[in-house]
Amino acid sequence: MTTSRLLILCILVGLTTACGETRGFLRYETTGERPIWPQPPDAARYRYVGELTGDENIIREEKQTFFTKVRTWLTGLEGEGRERIVLQRPQMGVVDESRGRIYVTDVSRQAVFVFDEPKGEILLWDHAAKSRAFQSPVGITLMPNGDILVVDSDLAAVYRIRATGESIGSFGEGLLKRPTGIARDPKSGKVYVSDTHAHNIKVFNESGKLLEVIGQRGEGIGEFNFPTYISFANNNLYVTDTLNSRVQVLSADGQYQFVFGRRGLYVGDLPRPKGVATDSEGNIYVVESYYDHLLVYSSDGQLLLPIGGTGNEVGQFYLPSGVWTDSKDRVYVADMFNGRVVIFEYLHAKN
Repeated sequence: MTTSRLLILCILVGLTTACGETRGFLRYETTGERPIWPQPPDAARYRYVGELTGDENIIREEKQTFFTKVRTWLTGLEGEGRERIVLQRPQMGVVDESRGRIYVTDVSRQAVFVFDEPKGEILLWDHAAKSRAFQSPVGITLMPNGDILVVDSDLAAVYRIRATGESIGSFGEGLLKRPTGIARDPKSGKVYVSDTHAHNIKVFNESGKLLEVIGQRGEGIGEFNFPTYISFANNNLYVTDTLNSRVQVLSADGQYQFVFGRRGLYVGDLPRPKGVATDSEGNIYVVESYYDHLLVYSSDGQLLLPIGGTGNEVGQFYLPSGVWTDSKDRVYVADMFNGRVVIFEYLHAKN
């Protein structure tokens, strides 16, 4: 840009700010066809809602004035030079419904994505602490006051971050080997962390003090072999015991309840289970990353429905990882190698 154009631009900055108003809208719901599962003649139980990818979800509407048109002429393409915010390898997420936010961890971007619907914007938080960047953020859970807890596998710690993006502390340093998943019991406030390379679940209080360790390496009941993602619901802790090819369900105090899943070659088997979550009716969702499926089980672990297959079309996945739900029984799947979060809606069965 020439000196004269730069001078004119500086003069017009205040005017364009005052006279040109830009509003953003976060849109992830499709306006087109919404596929359902299973297919007719069976009754529909799930419907495709849309997906999150990044900047493409933000619709910007700007009131065009003489000054904004001059600014565009001076600067060239609008938004030029701004770093695009795009999911690369999403891992896990959580919904803060009180703030209208969806948080998503991304190990490739080494950051937490904040999809803020009320403000119509996407934020990128790439620092675990003031002077420490995220290296491998994976697990994430929400605290009652709106803080989030983020597990960083490489840093081997859990970081607490305010809704403003400010890091306010951490715990687990020196105690965690290589953690992955995290979940919280809303009644007791206990925080569960799956320490994948230690083959156990470590339980902390909300201040970060280690209370107990659940399990050890093995194939028996209450033992684990590289546990990864976890979730807490219905007073139970759900653990994807990944290299044992199963999901173990424990009580809040770590007692065995039941187990489901096995190694195998067929849809419904769990050679590499990852994310696990439940909905308001107790249905259990498991991401089967090897066969690229979202598997739906009953509350006692009976297979109800598979959704997926390898690909990038609607209803297909490519090495998916985490899964989570919200109070509306929307089901979010981190479709890792497709760089997106796919959203489904559970259509409640009618008696």
